[in-house]
Amino acid sequence: MASLREIKDRISSVRSTLKITSAMKLVASAKLRKAQQAITDALPYQRQLQRILTSLLSSIDAGAPPVSGRVHSRYALRQAQDGAAAEYGFGTAAPPAGIAIVAFSSNSSLCGAFNSSMTRELLRVVREYLAAGVRKEDITVYSIGRKVAEAMKRAGFPSPEDYSRLCGNPSYGGAEAIAVKLMEDYSQGRLYRVELVYNHFKSTSSQPCVREQFLPVTLSEGLRMEIGEGSARNPEDYIIEPDTAELIASLLPKVLKLKIFSALLDSNAAEHAARTV
Repeated sequence: MASLREIKDRISSVRSTLKITSAMKLVASAKLRKAQQAITDALPYQRQLQRILTSLLSSIDAGAPPVSGRVHSRYALRQAQDGAAAEYGFGTAAPPAGIAIVAFSSNSSLCGAFNSSMTRELLRVVREYLAAGVRKEDITVYSIGRKVAEAMKRAGFPSPEDYSRLCGNPSYGGAEAIAVKLMEDYSQGRLYRVELVYNHFKSTSSQPCVREQFLPVTLSEGLRMEIGEGSARNPEDYIIEPDTAELIASLLPKVLKLKIFSALLDSNAAEHAARTV
C-alpha cells in the first residue's frame, strides 16, 4: 500500500500535469479558431471551382467536341490511363506505374487518436495495394507531419522529402509544390494513381479519417447528381472564352493545387480540435 507521502507526491504531479494540459488546451483553442477560419475561407472557392470543372468535364463526357491537341497533354491528367485501368484491373495484375499516397498528420503528440487513427488507415490503404499486386518499391508515401513520417519510415516507406514544416504552418506555396510534382509524375507516366489520406474536421469532437482520389481526376457521383438535379449550372449557361478546352487546361491544375491545400488546412483544423479535446 502506498504511503501518505507517495500519495501526496502523486497528487502534486497530477496537478502539475493539469496546469500544463490546461495551458495547451487554451493554445489549441486559439489555434483552432484560426484554422477554422482558414478552412472556411478556402472551401467555398475550391468547391465552386470544382463544380465548374465538373460541369465542363461532364459536357465532354456527354459528347461535346474533343479537347484540342494543343492542350491534350494537360487534359491527359484525367484521361491518359483510363485504358490502363481496364487492362490492369486491380486484383489481377500490378498497375503499369507507381502509386503515390499523400498523408497528413501532426508534428507532435498529445492530440488523442488523431495520429494513430490516420496511420492505421494509411497502413490499411498500403496493405490493400500490396494485396492487389503492387510492389512495395512502387508505393511512395508523401508524409506531411513528423508523426506519420516516423511511422511510415519504420514501416519501410520513407517520405521523399521532409514536409513537417507544412504541418505546423500550412501554406499554399508548399501545397502547390507537392501538387505540381504529383501532376508532372502522373502526366509523364511515372504514377498510375495518387490518393490523399487525412483527418477531416467534421466538428470539435469528430475528426474522421478520409481517403480521397487525387489523380486521375474523376467525376464523383455526388457532383454528377448535382448536375443531374440542376443544382450545378449547365455548361451551355456559361460564356466561355476562348473555348472549353482552354478553360479546362487552365482550371484543372488550379483545382488540383487547391485540393492539396484544402486537405492541409482541413487536417490542421482537425489536429487542433483533437488537441483541444
